Amino acid sequence: MKPSALQPNRRVISFRSPTAAPLDGGAAPSDDPLIRSPAGLFWLLLHAICCLLSLALGYRFARFLVFLFLFSPSFPLSSPGLLLLHRRPDLPLSLPQPPPPNATASRVVVGRHGIRVRAWPHPDPAEVISAHRILGRVQREQRLQYGVRNPHPLLVVTPTYSRTFQALHLTGLLHSLQLIPYPLTWLVVEAAGRGAASNETANLLARSRLPVLHLPFPGRMPLRWSDRHRFESRMRLHALRVIKERRLDGIVVFADDSNIHSMELFDEIQKVKWVGAASVGILAHSGKLETAAQRQLSKEVEEENSPVPIQGPACNSSDQLAGWHTFNSLPYVNKSATFVGDGGTVLPRNLEWAGFVLNSKLLWKEAEQKPDWVRDLDEVVRNGEEIESPLDLLKDASFVEPLGSCGKKVLLWWLRVDARYDSKFPPGWVIYPPLDITVPAKRTPWPDAPPELPSDKMAANQDHMEKRSPKTGRSSRSRHSSRNKRKREAQVDARTSVVSQRQAK
Repeated sequence: MKPSALQPNRRVISFRSPTAAPLDGGAAPSDDPLIRSPAGLFWLLLHAICCLLSLALGYRFARFLVFLFLFSPSFPLSSPGLLLLHRRPDLPLSLPQPPPPNATASRVVVGRHGIRVRAWPHPDPAEVISAHRILGRVQREQRLQYGVRNPHPLLVVTPTYSRTFQALHLTGLLHSLQLIPYPLTWLVVEAAGRGAASNETANLLARSRLPVLHLPFPGRMPLRWSDRHRFESRMRLHALRVIKERRLDGIVVFADDSNIHSMELFDEIQKVKWVGAASVGILAHSGKLETAAQRQLSKEVEEENSPVPIQGPACNSSDQLAGWHTFNSLPYVNKSATFVGDGGTVLPRNLEWAGFVLNSKLLWKEAEQKPDWVRDLDEVVRNGEEIESPLDLLKDASFVEPLGSCGKKVLLWWLRVDARYDSKFPPGWVIYPPLDITVPAKRTPWPDAPPELPSDKMAANQDHMEKRSPKTGRSSRSRHSSRNKRKREAQVDARTSVVSQRQAK
């Protein structure tokens, strides 16, 4: 019996090649070229030494060798010597071939997914429109799931009157109102001197496609800014009386036609229970031209007195209403505007109506859970009191709810930009009769040749320099020829003088 049969679990260590014949047939093993070659013995010995050093020194030695072989500039990874270490002797050597220089990939692949490359802009406008519709529908569904479940309708009150910039301001406001995702009713109170609303305002509101209540208010808009502020307050009170009489339900928003509103404001309004207040940014400007010294002086005064022109609620550290931050008008005492369009700085009131919103149920005679700290609107109007802000309608102003992170966010901006009261403009901005011809179509005021671009000028200068360079060579050659000519003439003169002297002798 053979000894190998008595020890079936004994492992046989051999360095034979995979192609060697088995030992079962009793044939002698073929000589391994890896063992016979000196290079194979050298690498086998080196491998054994590295294993012993790794056992003695740990993984640090192996990491050092890897770092040495990978990052050594004299031992690149793509060298044939490194490929020979891991190659079987019976396999041919094949180095990786670089891709052809003009080869381009047919697809862009990121990970396991391919990307379809399209030209930009999108070639099909219909697909762009359908994509926008899909995004709009997704936003509506997200608003229904994560937004306000039962939104309150909005009652937007806007005082206005027919003037040069009315179409400009009302167009901007109605575009903002069209973006509001909540149901609303627009109450437009117009100062009508003849007792009826103007056709220009009615045509502009009809094109808005919004539910509008066009309310005429008797009287003309005053020219003084102080009188105008009081007149606009009476117009807003007239809208509040209409809301009370018709028992319109919703949140009342005082949106002036020249103000700029953030869409976040209408989201914050949905949180109001009774009365809310938001911070208003004051855009005070002057239409007069000032010198550099005056601008520097006004800038220093503004920085010292009111660096941030904002009015609205002021909260304490616990986000509770503690007071009000009003607009400081001291830097504009001598620069404030008196009349509409006189070029001075238009200043707001202490607290603007635009910074307040209130629940319309506060105005009703009978409403469920109506608080007792609200004054009756009929009593205020009957007594003839001057209402400067919605705070005058409250008995206790501490119940006001601050909006926009307790007044830390500015949600709208107050601005007054108007032309002179005697400025001329076409009614409804419709030009009739047509404009007169001031410049014929065959003769335009523009120059015949287009202006030269900087790149064209640089190219022209380079061409001019190139043209001048051969001319410079010609001038140098002409200078040399003139000098040679002068030398020849001097030599000829000297020779003629010598000949003449000889003949004289």
